[in-house]
Parts: sequence; structure tokens; C-alpha cells
Amino acid sequence: MSEAVEKILYDPTIQKLVAVFLGIAVIWGILKIVQRGVSGRIKNNEALYKTRKFISFIGFLLTALLITVVYSEKLGGLTVAIGVAGAGIAFALQEVIVSIAGWMAIVFGNFYKTGDRVQLGGIVGDVIDIGVLRTTIMETGEWVNGDLYNGRIVLVSNSFVFKEPVFNYSGDFGFLWDELRLPVQFGSDYELTRKILLSVANEVVGEYTKGAQSEWEIMLKKYRIEPAQTAPRATLAITDSGVDFTLRYTVDFKFRRSTKDKIYTRVLAEIAKTGDKIHLPASTIQVVSMPDLDLNVKNDDDPA
Repeated sequence: MSEAVEKILYDPTIQKLVAVFLGIAVIWGILKIVQRGVSGRIKNNEALYKTRKFISFIGFLLTALLITVVYSEKLGGLTVAIGVAGAGIAFALQEVIVSIAGWMAIVFGNFYKTGDRVQLGGIVGDVIDIGVLRTTIMETGEWVNGDLYNGRIVLVSNSFVFKEPVFNYSGDFGFLWDELRLPVQFGSDYELTRKILLSVANEVVGEYTKGAQSEWEIMLKKYRIEPAQTAPRATLAITDSGVDFTLRYTVDFKFRRSTKDKIYTRVLAEIAKTGDKIHLPASTIQVVSMPDLDLNVKNDDDPA
């Protein structure tokens, strides 16, 4: 073995680098094996996702600990250099630093979690991943009506939790209040209309009502908030063209659109059974008779 090779092999810096690389390889090799093991044992997707995230966090923590142990005697001399460079690095990477702080706020502040439907940075959708720098959202809406996925995956910086309001559609309360409007003509049976709306709503969203009431009672104990009616309610208002009924009810945030479709379909079927008691408005043009006109056309050649 040549003297140059021996010098390289016995160089403390090279030895420390080799130790770090070997240590990192061993740590992440073991963690990959652990991840594969838990993937076969855990069937619940949410639990599996959280377990993988936790294993990755342990890997980063062990890597940082390894580097600290290997270079422990060198860290004292680097303190001054790190302090001088810190200000410049903080200024250049301020967005990154704020995003990391946002990630900590999301994880420990319970802003939202994977599976929640949120509006973040102007984007509405379901959270499918929370990274250190960005939150990944499966977007809903835009060119697609309702709360359906449009197929676009959006990465939103975690720093937005400090810059804009975070709307969580499914945080502590996993339900939404929704409304549908049913206009009827003057002279219809209003009480029968109200009865049909409430009957259909209780039939379609009765299960949601019970769950919403249970979760709202938990909310009352946790927050300074007033009691709310989770059961369906139908109200009436008079307009220029007829009478408007508004049906208000609670629904699971994931099934808002499909639930409204079920209610409308059932209500129309029930109205059809009433015969002429309930009349829905339609665009009509009423032609009325004109009075007789006595037209006397004067010819210029006629004598005055």
C-alpha cells in the first residue's frame, strides 16, 4: 500500500466521512426494512401513512444525532462561523424557514391533518400529504361543479398558514350545513310542501343528523360556542314570482353534492304524487287580448 493511500485512509476527516456515510446507510437500511414490515401488517391507510411518516422522522433524527456524535469535538470551532453565516442564510432562505415553522404549526397546532378538506392558499381540496415544506392537496371544484375532484394535485407552501386563513371543512366538526331552494307558485299547498321537504330530509340525512348532533355536543364542551340545530328545517319566504322554500340540513362534507341530488329527486317524486296541490314555477308567456282599435287612415287626396 502506497504512502499516499495510507495517508488518505488514516486521515481523521476521511474516517469521519466514511463513518457518517456508513452510519446513514445502516440507519436508513434498517428503517426501510421496518417500513416494509409494517406495510404488510397495517391495513388502514391513514394509520399506515402516519406510521411511515413517523419512521421517516426517526430516520432524520438518528441521522442528525449520528453527525453530531461523529463531529462533536469539531462543533465548538464552528460556532463562530455558523453565527456569522446564520444571518445571511436566514435572509436567503426566509421562505423555507417560514415553511418549516408552518409545518411545525400544522403538526403540533392541529391546523389540519391528512384526509381533511381544506381551503389553503386559495385552493380547495383534500389533504393527501403534509411535507416539511409543502402540503399536497387533491383539488376540487374549478372547472368541475360541486365538490368533486378535478384530477389536479396542488402543492401549497406551509408558510400560507401564517399568511392567510385556513378553512378546515372537517376538523373538529366533520359535517357541513347545506341548503337547497324549492320555489313554488302562489296558491300551492304550502304546509304540504313543508311536510314533504322535512320528511324527505329526515329520510335521507337522518343518519348525518345524529352524528352531527353528537359531534356538536363535543364542540360545546371544547369551545365557547352556542347550541345549533342540526335537524332539518324548512323556512318560507315570499318573492315577486312566488314562494321560496329553503331546506337547511347537516351533511357529511364528502357527500354534499350526492345528498342534495337524492333530496331533490325524492322531493320531485313526492310532489308528483300530490296532483295539483303543489305547482312548481315555469317560464311562461301570457298573451292577453288587445282592445279593438278604430283606425282612420286619412289620404292626402281626400278633401279636408
